[in-house]
Amino acid sequence: MLHIDKCTLSIRLSELRDVRELIMLDHLIWTEDTAPAALSWRSSEDFLLHAPPGSQLVALIEDELCGYVGFGCPTGMKSNRHVYEIHIAVHPDRQRAGIGRDLMEAVKELAAERGIRKLRLRVLSSNLSAMSFYRKCGFLEEGRLREEFYLGGRYVDEIFMSCILPQASNRQEDERVKEE
Repeated sequence: MLHIDKCTLSIRLSELRDVRELIMLDHLIWTEDTAPAALSWRSSEDFLLHAPPGSQLVALIEDELCGYVGFGCPTGMKSNRHVYEIHIAVHPDRQRAGIGRDLMEAVKELAAERGIRKLRLRVLSSNLSAMSFYRKCGFLEEGRLREEFYLGGRYVDEIFMSCILPQASNRQEDERVKEE
């Protein structure tokens, strides 16, 4: 299990006890400014169907959840299992303090340990600060769906970005394939 301590910041895999705080953070972060539609979970059960324990790394400062990065294979296809699609959220009061960067480093480390070769994400072209952050974390634009969404009275592109991780060792790759 991955566990990183930096001063008072700790990062670990999500657990069932985190659900309430993760839902609250999602409602705070995923608005029409940052996503095609505001995110609203109907219940804890609904949330858990989409984000079961262990599918996110959570960042905590003195036991208070302040951010997360979710990850998972984007399709069920064997040929695509070397890819994780990720999404990241940091509480607005804790942004620009290095938590997002630490979460990105942690998910890269976890992905490499699991034999994942590529991380990918989606971001709205109107979210310039997120795009800048992703570039600083080593992500490059791979594609763009022009005028994909109509938000706030204007058309917004959806941008696909990715980061290729150092090649996983053959042993890690073999272990991952055996698990299938």
